[in-house]
Amino acid sequence: KAFLVSRQDGKMKKILFVCAENSARSQMAEAFFNSMAKKAKAESAGTKPASTVNPLAVQVMKDIGIDICRAKPKMLTFKMINSSKRIITMGCTDSKACPGTMTPTEDWGIDNPAGKSVEKFREVRDVIKEKVEFLIKELENSKK
Repeated sequence: KAFLVSRQDGKMKKILFVCAENSARSQMAEAFFNSMAKKAKAESAGTKPASTVNPLAVQVMKDIGIDICRAKPKMLTFKMINSSKRIITMGCTDSKACPGTMTPTEDWGIDNPAGKSVEKFREVRDVIKEKVEFLIKELENSKK
């Protein structure tokens, strides 16, 4: 079920997923959100972006039919922060990640799978999917 998050200027608000490298967890969250909520938009970024998305993140998403092979890690900017309805960090809370913003921020406390097995990536992927599904339902019900 798609939903529209409206803004006063008529544009959709965004959900911003943030982690340090923007190479696995936040990329997966962005992909899930954008595949489930057709009329809303998610974006992801990192405070210290990697040069590429983790190949295991690409693999475990492809396993369930979501292709993130063209995704690129992005640096978190104030423009991203200020244009977002909500900012969600993945468990790598950095007090400098989102300074000076009034945007609601929450941390999902998800383990970083970097350097771990493909099974750990699958486990993290499934946790992220569940949390994104819950977030979409919450946003649908809030109608803000």
